[in-house]
Amino acid sequence: MADTCQQAESFLNDVFASAELDIQAMAAKDADGCSLDLDGSDASLLRNEGGELLDAVEHLVNQIYGRKLAHNERIVCDVHGFRATRVAELRAMAQHAAEHVRTTMVPFSFGPMSASERRVIHLALADEHDLYTESIGEGSARRLKVSLKVVQ
Repeated sequence: MADTCQQAESFLNDVFASAELDIQAMAAKDADGCSLDLDGSDASLLRNEGGELLDAVEHLVNQIYGRKLAHNERIVCDVHGFRATRVAELRAMAQHAAEHVRTTMVPFSFGPMSASERRVIHLALADEHDLYTESIGEGSARRLKVSLKVVQ
């Protein structure tokens, strides 16, 4: 596992150096697999457009090295706490949606989200026994819906 993290770190550092970008990857093992913290004077480029380039970098390293990880592990790339901030926002949004559904008794649908963002909300509401979440839609228009469970 640690070897896979180090390989992913080395790969990204080579890619960034080849592109003449001042970005360095630093790998660390964590509960979910491996995290790669990206830093340097050009690192803010990865946060542009809502982190699309950061998502692409993460997708690339997971396609190359993710197969070497255990089934429930993955490689997560972050730059300047961008992911951690987004996860906190998504958890707050999940709680807001839960309260909205309970108050109005009407399902709540989020806008289109990436699979990783939908996963955060699914997990944030997983222990809410009166609610259920489901992904609806196709492709890039896939969204998450929160509804009250029907008691029979």
